[in-house]
Amino acid sequence: MARSRYLPDNFTLALVTTVVLASLWPASGVTGQFFERLTTVAIGLLFFLHGAKLSREAVLGGITHWRLHLLVFGATFVMFPLLGLALKPVLSPLVTPELYTGVLFLCVLPATVQSAIAFTSMARGNIPAAVCSASASTMLGVFITPPLVNLIVLPQGGAGASFDAIGRIVLQLMVPFIVGHLLRPWIGAWVKRRASVLTLVDRGSILLVVYTAFSAAVIQGLWKQVPISALIGLLVVCAVLLALALVLTTWGARALGFDKEDEITIVFCGSKKSLASGIPMAQVLFATHAVGAIVLPLMLFHQMQLMVCAVLAQRYARRKTEAFEAVAPKRPA
Repeated sequence: MARSRYLPDNFTLALVTTVVLASLWPASGVTGQFFERLTTVAIGLLFFLHGAKLSREAVLGGITHWRLHLLVFGATFVMFPLLGLALKPVLSPLVTPELYTGVLFLCVLPATVQSAIAFTSMARGNIPAAVCSASASTMLGVFITPPLVNLIVLPQGGAGASFDAIGRIVLQLMVPFIVGHLLRPWIGAWVKRRASVLTLVDRGSILLVVYTAFSAAVIQGLWKQVPISALIGLLVVCAVLLALALVLTTWGARALGFDKEDEITIVFCGSKKSLASGIPMAQVLFATHAVGAIVLPLMLFHQMQLMVCAVLAQRYARRKTEAFEAVAPKRPA
């Protein structure tokens, strides 16, 4: 019997199940380290396969797509901070002052890399541009986020950053991509014939990121640090920020005349914030006792963006499939 169109698809159900499992049985200790390493391997494999799949012309096109990159960087480092400041009088009463400081910190962080590219791939967007834009955003964030923290989050405080983040980003993401691309003449055809493998790695890496990130949030007291009323308020704040980011990036891409593939890349790279970069930066930029409240908004926003963007990516992909089927010649019965 066919599934009702109103029921969630298998991947959305898998995401919900993953969140429930992480809440009930979070990975910690040796198990947590195992899942972190497994996630790293899966992400490296994802970039390796994308490198092997993409042609040299596509990579150069992604690097030189400067209008798209400027829009993504503007959304990440200008639009988000302005939204955080503009919405403060309206949204800050919903949460504690410490939590809204965390919201402002969330607004000045770089974009996430792994899930942005995976969602762009799922939605059939401009993957080369996503790789270049998201990776550059994360690396630039090491230099841009601390001054923004001084300017917006803690005007009277000082900030610094750990520059070894650049080395980790290059090692985990760009090196596998470059190696895969260099091996493309030998393995590119094999990867192209087995598109299902790339889809499995895409979705598997997202599920692993969700599980490891949500496990860490639960272990750090996600459900205990704030009262229920403040937690509900924080969910509202994160939902408003994410909704505005998605609407504004979509509107901006269309207003500036980008095609659908570029729009997908702009939406998924310009509306996201990085948990992987945010938590290490928070540990450097803030006092130890304040880090928990500072990163809680980021944890919730991170989970929310994964869930919402998974559904949005499925919608983008389904729309393109339906358009193809509408113009494809029908076979005689």
